[in-house]
Amino acid sequence: MWLLVFTRIFNDKFKNRFSDSYIMELKRENVLIEALPYMQEFYDSIMVIKVGGNAMVSAQIMEDIIKDVVLLRYVGIKPVIVHGGGPEITEKMERMGKKAEFFQGLRITDDETMEIARMVLVGNINTKIVSLIGVCGGKGIGLTGYDGRMILGHKQAVKKVVINGIETEVDIGWVGECEVINPDILHIVLENGYIPVISPIAVDVKGNALNINADIVAGDIAAALHAKKLILMTDVSGLLRDINDPSSHISRVTLDDIDHLIAEGVIQGGMIPKLKGAAVAVKNGVERAHIINGSISHSMLLELFTDRGVGTMVHKFKKPED
Repeated sequence: MWLLVFTRIFNDKFKNRFSDSYIMELKRENVLIEALPYMQEFYDSIMVIKVGGNAMVSAQIMEDIIKDVVLLRYVGIKPVIVHGGGPEITEKMERMGKKAEFFQGLRITDDETMEIARMVLVGNINTKIVSLIGVCGGKGIGLTGYDGRMILGHKQAVKKVVINGIETEVDIGWVGECEVINPDILHIVLENGYIPVISPIAVDVKGNALNINADIVAGDIAAALHAKKLILMTDVSGLLRDINDPSSHISRVTLDDIDHLIAEGVIQGGMIPKLKGAAVAVKNGVERAHIINGSISHSMLLELFTDRGVGTMVHKFKKPED
């Protein structure tokens, strides 16, 4: 099954360069030979993969992503999944007659919203992903910040913003910030062949649950694990200079670019925590962070095992050595 996936990926890669007859004659062994340098580079490395956006509500997209993740495990990479669930949380809130509100890309989380988030993230999405990993031939294990006190955090402070010239305080509720990531439990499960699936629920010193944006959690976990790569999967093809113009795609940004792009309004809404999570990871030793469109079939394999770049890459320097 995995060879067929690789064949499809590389056929897609070459389809605009060569004739259909050449593609049909491309031998399966050549697919593996093309991928070999990447497999050698990434072997035994840790990769943190954040899954969100439409993957959370499309069974077919999620199945494709999980197949790719299990493939990574079989070729010697140690994947760690961090999942979001924003669309499902919003849908559940609406069913219960509650309106979802956001501030700077973060969900405002009161007591009731926190309970809904826990129910959706831990009780629904996490167990589905773990089950799907098993169906695809891997070994998944579900975790939250409570397990092994893996994600310790604190409630975010009240925000002060100026609206129509008037300074206003905004309390976003049980939205947390990571203080400490304890990766011990992750190392244990990874060394035993499991694929950890992490819900972005943290715990504070008093045992309160905190809702932390999954992109931020993924960045912090990637840094704590000294991961090779952080892959942030969403439902858009990376960062756009003009959100209404697909041709304005930005393929690479440096750490220095991010604050400027936020100030200019290029990075806004839900893209803010994605770039901040990527920045935290890269600042702390992760080689590359990638924001890619998980709705494109096998986009993660295209990113990792071909020279065809997809999405937006975050790196430290102006001229990275690729």
